[in-house]
Amino acid sequence: MTYRWTSNLAYAVGLIATDGCLSKDGRHISLTSTDMQLLETFRDCPGIKNSITMNPAGSFAKKKCYKIQFGNVEFYAWLNSIGLSPKKTHTIKELDIPDIFFPDFLRGHLDGDGSVFTYTDRYMQYKGKQYTYERLYTVFISTSPEHIKWIRSTLTKLLKIKGGLSYFTGKNRTVPLWSLRFAKNDSLKILPWIYYDPSVPCLERKRAVANKYFKAIFQTLLSGVVPL
Repeated sequence: MTYRWTSNLAYAVGLIATDGCLSKDGRHISLTSTDMQLLETFRDCPGIKNSITMNPAGSFAKKKCYKIQFGNVEFYAWLNSIGLSPKKTHTIKELDIPDIFFPDFLRGHLDGDGSVFTYTDRYMQYKGKQYTYERLYTVFISTSPEHIKWIRSTLTKLLKIKGGLSYFTGKNRTVPLWSLRFAKNDSLKILPWIYYDPSVPCLERKRAVANKYFKAIFQTLLSGVVPL
Protein backbone atom coordinates (compact mmCIF):
# COMPACT_ATOMS: atom_id res chain seq x y z
CA MET A 1 0.00 0.00 0.00
CA THR A 2 1.21 3.51 -0.84
CA TYR A 3 0.28 6.21 1.63
CA ARG A 4 -0.60 9.68 0.38
CA TRP A 5 1.91 12.21 1.69
CA THR A 6 0.56 14.97 3.92
CA SER A 7 2.30 17.49 6.15
CA ASN A 8 1.19 15.57 9.25
CA LEU A 9 2.44 12.25 7.88
CA ALA A 10 5.80 13.78 6.95
CA TYR A 11 6.14 15.19 10.47
CA ALA A 12 5.36 11.76 11.96
CA VAL A 13 7.99 10.17 9.71
CA GLY A 14 10.55 12.69 11.01
CA LEU A 15 9.78 11.62 14.57
CA ILE A 16 9.92 7.93 13.70
CA ALA A 17 13.27 8.47 11.95
CA THR A 18 14.72 9.87 15.18
CA ASP A 19 12.87 8.70 18.31
CA GLY A 20 10.91 5.87 16.75
CA CYS A 21 11.50 2.15 16.63
CA LEU A 22 10.35 -0.50 14.16
CA SER A 23 10.14 -3.91 15.80
CA LYS A 24 11.45 -7.05 14.14
CA ASP A 25 7.97 -8.54 13.84
CA GLY A 26 7.15 -6.50 10.74
CA ARG A 27 4.13 -4.93 12.39
CA HIS A 28 4.75 -2.73 15.42
CA ILE A 29 6.03 0.86 15.50
CA SER A 30 6.75 2.69 18.74
CA LEU A 31 7.88 6.12 19.85
CA THR A 32 9.44 6.92 23.22
CA SER A 33 9.96 10.37 24.70
CA THR A 34 10.31 12.24 27.97
CA ASP A 35 7.83 14.80 26.60
CA MET A 36 4.16 13.83 26.82
CA GLN A 37 3.11 16.66 24.51
CA LEU A 38 5.33 15.30 21.75
CA LEU A 39 3.72 11.86 21.94
CA GLU A 40 0.22 13.35 21.98
CA THR A 41 1.07 15.37 18.88
CA PHE A 42 2.56 12.33 17.17
CA ARG A 43 -0.52 10.23 17.96
CA ASP A 44 -2.81 12.79 16.37
CA CYS A 45 -0.85 12.94 13.09
CA PRO A 46 -1.59 9.43 11.77
CA GLY A 47 -4.79 9.18 13.84
CA ILE A 48 -3.57 6.50 16.24
CA LYS A 49 -6.03 5.42 18.93
CA ASN A 50 -3.54 3.64 21.21
CA SER A 51 -2.84 4.87 24.71
CA ILE A 52 0.38 6.53 25.84
CA THR A 53 1.95 4.56 28.66
CA MET A 54 4.72 5.09 31.18
CA ASN A 55 7.95 3.47 30.05
CA PRO A 56 9.57 1.16 32.64
CA ALA A 57 12.12 3.00 34.79
CA GLY A 58 15.66 2.78 33.49
CA SER A 59 14.72 1.30 30.11
CA PHE A 60 15.14 4.51 28.13
CA ALA A 61 16.50 7.36 30.22
CA LYS A 62 17.04 8.49 33.78
CA LYS A 63 14.14 10.90 33.42
CA LYS A 64 10.53 9.80 33.48
CA CYS A 65 9.52 8.90 29.96
CA TYR A 66 6.52 7.73 28.00
CA LYS A 67 5.83 5.41 25.10
CA ILE A 68 3.22 4.82 22.44
CA GLN A 69 3.15 1.63 20.38
CA PHE A 70 0.80 0.52 17.63
CA GLY A 71 0.60 -2.24 15.07
CA ASN A 72 -0.04 -1.73 11.37
CA VAL A 73 1.46 -4.12 8.81
CA GLU A 74 0.74 -1.88 5.82
CA PHE A 75 2.16 1.26 7.44
CA TYR A 76 5.22 -0.71 8.59
CA ALA A 77 5.81 -1.94 5.02
CA TRP A 78 5.41 1.60 3.70
CA LEU A 79 7.99 2.89 6.18
CA ASN A 80 10.34 0.17 4.92
CA SER A 81 9.74 1.32 1.34
CA ILE A 82 10.88 4.89 2.10
CA GLY A 83 14.06 3.78 3.87
CA LEU A 84 13.20 3.02 7.51
CA SER A 85 13.95 -0.35 9.06
CA PRO A 86 14.52 -2.10 12.41
CA LYS A 87 17.76 -1.19 14.22
CA LYS A 88 17.87 1.98 12.11
CA THR A 89 19.89 4.05 14.59
CA HIS A 90 23.25 3.37 12.98
CA THR A 91 22.09 2.23 9.55
CA ILE A 92 19.57 4.88 8.48
CA LYS A 93 20.59 6.63 5.29
CA GLU A 94 18.68 8.64 2.71
CA LEU A 95 14.90 8.59 2.98
CA ASP A 96 12.43 8.98 0.15
CA ILE A 97 10.82 12.26 1.25
CA PRO A 98 9.18 14.51 -1.37
CA ASP A 99 10.79 17.95 -1.44
CA ILE A 100 7.48 19.68 -0.82
CA PHE A 101 7.08 17.81 2.49
CA PHE A 102 10.71 18.03 3.56
CA PRO A 103 10.05 21.04 5.88
CA ASP A 104 7.50 18.94 7.80
CA PHE A 105 9.80 15.94 7.95
CA LEU A 106 12.65 18.18 9.14
CA ARG A 107 10.46 19.68 11.87
CA GLY A 108 9.77 16.16 13.13
CA HIS A 109 13.48 15.36 12.96
CA LEU A 110 14.24 18.51 14.95
CA ASP A 111 11.63 17.66 17.58
CA GLY A 112 13.00 14.13 17.88
CA ASP A 113 16.76 14.58 18.11
CA GLY A 114 17.52 18.22 17.35
CA SER A 115 17.60 21.47 19.26
CA VAL A 116 16.99 25.20 18.85
CA PHE A 117 18.72 27.48 21.31
CA THR A 118 19.68 31.09 21.79
CA TYR A 119 22.03 32.92 24.09
CA THR A 120 23.42 36.40 24.59
CA ASP A 121 27.08 36.66 23.71
CA ARG A 122 28.78 39.37 25.76
CA TYR A 123 32.36 38.71 24.77
CA MET A 124 32.78 42.28 23.48
CA GLN A 125 31.87 43.84 26.84
CA TYR A 126 35.24 45.14 27.92
CA LYS A 127 36.85 48.53 28.41
CA GLY A 128 33.46 50.18 28.72
CA LYS A 129 32.09 48.80 25.44
CA GLN A 130 28.57 47.43 25.57
CA TYR A 131 28.40 45.22 22.47
CA THR A 132 26.21 42.14 22.82
CA TYR A 133 25.09 39.62 20.23
CA GLU A 134 22.02 37.41 20.24
CA ARG A 135 23.14 34.01 19.01
CA LEU A 136 20.75 31.50 17.47
CA TYR A 137 21.57 27.90 16.55
CA THR A 138 19.58 25.07 15.02
CA VAL A 139 21.10 21.61 15.40
CA PHE A 140 20.25 18.20 13.95
CA ILE A 141 21.72 15.01 15.42
CA SER A 142 22.27 11.47 14.12
CA THR A 143 24.59 8.54 14.75
CA SER A 144 24.52 7.79 11.03
CA PRO A 145 26.93 9.92 8.97
CA GLU A 146 25.13 8.95 5.75
CA HIS A 147 21.81 10.18 7.12
CA ILE A 148 23.06 13.50 8.47
CA LYS A 149 24.97 14.17 5.24
CA TRP A 150 21.79 13.50 3.29
CA ILE A 151 19.93 16.09 5.39
CA ARG A 152 22.74 18.53 4.76
CA SER A 153 22.76 17.96 1.00
CA THR A 154 18.96 18.29 0.84
CA LEU A 155 19.07 21.61 2.71
CA THR A 156 21.82 22.78 0.40
CA LYS A 157 19.61 21.93 -2.58
CA LEU A 158 16.42 23.46 -1.20
CA LEU A 159 17.67 26.43 0.85
CA LYS A 160 21.23 26.94 -0.42
CA ILE A 161 22.73 26.46 3.04
CA LYS A 162 25.32 23.97 4.31
CA GLY A 163 25.80 24.31 8.06
CA GLY A 164 28.70 22.91 10.06
CA LEU A 165 29.10 19.15 10.20
CA SER A 166 31.04 17.59 13.07
CA TYR A 167 31.06 14.55 15.31
CA PHE A 168 32.08 13.76 18.85
CA THR A 169 32.66 10.71 20.97
CA GLY A 170 32.57 10.09 24.68
CA LYS A 171 33.85 7.42 27.01
CA ASN A 172 30.41 5.78 27.06
CA ARG A 173 29.84 5.95 23.30
CA THR A 174 30.75 3.10 20.97
CA VAL A 175 30.07 5.13 17.80
CA PRO A 176 30.42 8.86 17.02
CA LEU A 177 27.43 11.17 17.32
CA TRP A 178 27.12 13.45 14.30
CA SER A 179 25.93 17.04 14.55
CA LEU A 180 24.75 19.38 11.79
CA ARG A 181 24.71 22.91 13.18
CA PHE A 182 23.35 26.09 11.61
CA ALA A 183 24.14 29.54 13.01
CA LYS A 184 21.82 32.56 13.02
CA ASN A 185 21.68 33.49 9.34
CA ASP A 186 20.97 29.95 8.21
CA SER A 187 18.63 29.31 11.14
CA LEU A 188 16.55 32.29 10.02
CA LYS A 189 16.07 30.45 6.74
CA ILE A 190 15.31 27.06 8.27
CA LEU A 191 12.99 27.99 11.13
CA PRO A 192 10.38 30.07 9.23
CA TRP A 193 10.49 27.34 6.57
CA ILE A 194 9.56 24.54 8.98
CA TYR A 195 7.23 26.65 11.17
CA TYR A 196 5.41 28.03 8.16
CA ASP A 197 2.01 28.02 9.86
CA PRO A 198 0.99 28.38 13.53
CA SER A 199 -1.15 25.26 13.28
CA VAL A 200 1.55 22.81 12.15
CA PRO A 201 2.21 19.93 14.58
CA CYS A 202 5.37 20.46 16.59
CA LEU A 203 6.96 20.34 20.01
CA GLU A 204 5.72 23.62 21.46
CA ARG A 205 8.72 24.35 23.66
CA LYS A 206 11.09 24.28 20.67
CA ARG A 207 8.89 26.49 18.54
CA ALA A 208 8.64 28.91 21.48
CA VAL A 209 12.40 29.46 21.32
CA ALA A 210 12.19 30.28 17.61
CA ASN A 211 9.13 32.50 18.06
CA LYS A 212 10.80 34.49 20.81
CA TYR A 213 13.80 35.14 18.61
CA PHE A 214 11.67 36.11 15.61
CA LYS A 215 9.78 38.59 17.76
CA ALA A 216 13.02 40.17 19.00
CA ILE A 217 14.35 40.51 15.45
CA PHE A 218 11.06 42.02 14.25
CA GLN A 219 11.12 44.61 17.03
CA THR A 220 14.74 45.44 16.25
CA LEU A 221 13.92 46.01 12.58
CA LEU A 222 11.04 48.29 13.54
CA SER A 223 13.44 50.37 15.62
CA GLY A 224 15.55 50.98 12.52
CA VAL A 225 18.60 49.16 13.87
CA VAL A 226 19.93 46.36 11.68
CA PRO A 227 20.72 43.27 13.83
CA LEU A 228 24.27 41.95 13.74
